[in-house]
Amino acid sequence: MTTVRRDNGPMKFLPAIIVASALTVAGCSSENGSGLPPQVGTSACSIDGQKQFVLDKMRDVYFWYELLPATVDLAAYPTPEALLEYLVSFQPVDNFSFINLAETDAQFFGAGQYEGFGFSTRFEAADDLRFTRVFGSSPANGAGFARGQQILMLNGRTIADIEANEGVGSLFSLPALEFTIRQLDGTEFTTTVNKDIVTIDPIPQHRVIDRPDGTSVGYFELVTFISTADDQLLTVFGDFQAAGVTDLIVDMRYNGGGLVNTAELLGDYLGGAVADNTVFSRTLFNDLNSASNRIEFFQREVESLILSRLVVIATGQTASASELVTNSMFPHVDVSIVGGTTLGKPVGQLGIPFCDKILRPTSFETVNSDNDGQYFDGLQVDCAAADLLNVPIGDDADPNIVAALSVLDTGACPAQAAGQVNQQKPEDMHMLNARRGGPPWQQLTDAW
Repeated sequence: MTTVRRDNGPMKFLPAIIVASALTVAGCSSENGSGLPPQVGTSACSIDGQKQFVLDKMRDVYFWYELLPATVDLAAYPTPEALLEYLVSFQPVDNFSFINLAETDAQFFGAGQYEGFGFSTRFEAADDLRFTRVFGSSPANGAGFARGQQILMLNGRTIADIEANEGVGSLFSLPALEFTIRQLDGTEFTTTVNKDIVTIDPIPQHRVIDRPDGTSVGYFELVTFISTADDQLLTVFGDFQAAGVTDLIVDMRYNGGGLVNTAELLGDYLGGAVADNTVFSRTLFNDLNSASNRIEFFQREVESLILSRLVVIATGQTASASELVTNSMFPHVDVSIVGGTTLGKPVGQLGIPFCDKILRPTSFETVNSDNDGQYFDGLQVDCAAADLLNVPIGDDADPNIVAALSVLDTGACPAQAAGQVNQQKPEDMHMLNARRGGPPWQQLTDAW
């Protein structure tokens, strides 16, 4: 088993709890016997060659490889994506393995960019589709869209009609759409929006909350774990440290995961001062690849907090790297989850390039220093709170902020009823990748 202490070298752009050492088990045979993945322009990148590659890699690195059938008729599947869908059907908990375009993959995790409208949504009822978030640098923001607004029609069709037929996800894949929107004040407008490059701000807000007893509580919202978050985390934790923060609220209510390097960096800021050189997490592969198992240790950074209590705001959309950080902090500080129970993704994917694509098979699980993992039912909420779409995320009136501060101040939930808790699951979201829900970060916006 490898023990890991990280340096400040180049980031490896590998999503959804992907370890930097993952490619050590990602070798494969190519048509020239070089051991390299098939490249564009070679015969191995024919459809048949791609399907054979996917099958071979699944028989090697897939975490549940022993569940795969002994024989597979490759001719029965028109694409490598269709083959992968068949293979993962033998493990019901695997909603995570997928194939992506390499360029799209690198663009998102390297620069925090994707091509889309720039929003996320959820259904409040069967035909009541609302924005949960609108990114500041996006066509959606320019069109006047905002959190809590209701989408009444798309291209002149009602949401009920679309859902009864192809589903809204199909329309969100179009390059342009006509939206009819009902605003929070009840007024309506119709506008056509074209997709464009959206740049995601991974930490759109942070602040220090002064409490009546004179203490200071840190709060920040983390949208996703991408490399552009790293410098922002440095600034955020520098500000918290300067303010003497020892209690922290991390808002990851829609955070579906991302780069493990960024997750481990966040872990260092959270636990590096109180748990330096102790185990942050263990990454465990299947028995064919156990030599790639690794241990990640907390590493103290200059800006690491002397953290006493941590509150994580979560929903049924909080997944993967978000859960990894939360689970890894349990043995070291007082951790509470406010909002809702998380999705439940204690496993991660390798990033295996082939042709112009990336194969992301579920290939390992992560556990904390107490060897606790396997939370496929999610990390359980301690204090349920509503995610009210007519209230800005992180506002003083946000029920999640009220609940988090109550937990810190009194050790208990607020006296008032929690209302509708944060339990919307990804199946309530429109998705770019329709196959078995796709990876969590694709379930939160129009086109990640």
